[in-house]
Amino acid sequence: MDELVETAIGRAIDVMYNQMGERVTLDDMARAAMFSKFHFSRIFQRATGISPARFLSAMRLQEAKRLLLATSLSVTEISQRVGYQSMGTFSSRFRNSVGISPSTYRRLGGLTIQGCGTTPRPRPTSNRPVNVYGQIGVPHIPAGVGKIFVGVFPDRLPEGRPVRCTVLHRPGPYEFNDVPLGSWYLLSYSVAADRDPVISSPRDFSNGLYIGCHGPITVRPGTNALPADLRLRPMSRLDPPVLLALLDARALQAVAT
Repeated sequence: MDELVETAIGRAIDVMYNQMGERVTLDDMARAAMFSKFHFSRIFQRATGISPARFLSAMRLQEAKRLLLATSLSVTEISQRVGYQSMGTFSSRFRNSVGISPSTYRRLGGLTIQGCGTTPRPRPTSNRPVNVYGQIGVPHIPAGVGKIFVGVFPDRLPEGRPVRCTVLHRPGPYEFNDVPLGSWYLLSYSVAADRDPVISSPRDFSNGLYIGCHGPITVRPGTNALPADLRLRPMSRLDPPVLLALLDARALQAVAT
């Protein structure tokens, strides 16, 4: 990506973070990036994989997760601090994205293990689901990586219940035997073994966080198997936050042990 474009988008993301508790408009973001609204929306989507509005929403929910575990603020106070005027809207969006309510997330310490192994099977159709398989590779990390989450999602943002998922102990092969027909993204996430396993803020996008994305992949009728290799890379400021409770660093340490 062009360095000037990346810098411009970074300025817009800084506005999202610095004004998280306020009303942030597309005009505000585009002005910070010094682009027209139309051009800004287009390049932002291309660079991050999601719209500016969804990116801002993900940042707000990631910060809410951190505040739920790191502070004694009430859920209402946290919802207001991250820009929600309606407690009901905040709770609904948190549950839909993270998988559990804010109060339950706090009570369980962010360690909820949900999704993998309990994902419903696809409904029977006239076409059989297919195998998606491949290799998960990682860059050289002196301390190594921890557990590696791999999931199948309907779009580029890792939120809600994955269609299929697994947790690997180490880099290597993975396989999903029954991915339903449709267009999907393969998303992966890991934390360096020597990283302090603490819930990160929306700005904590480096220093031991690794992600990977492959897609979209399309599962069509008549397909028997679909290869999809994926290589993890250091997380950048342009990557959307990871919202699943399962993907918190501490939860990854607890899964599959």
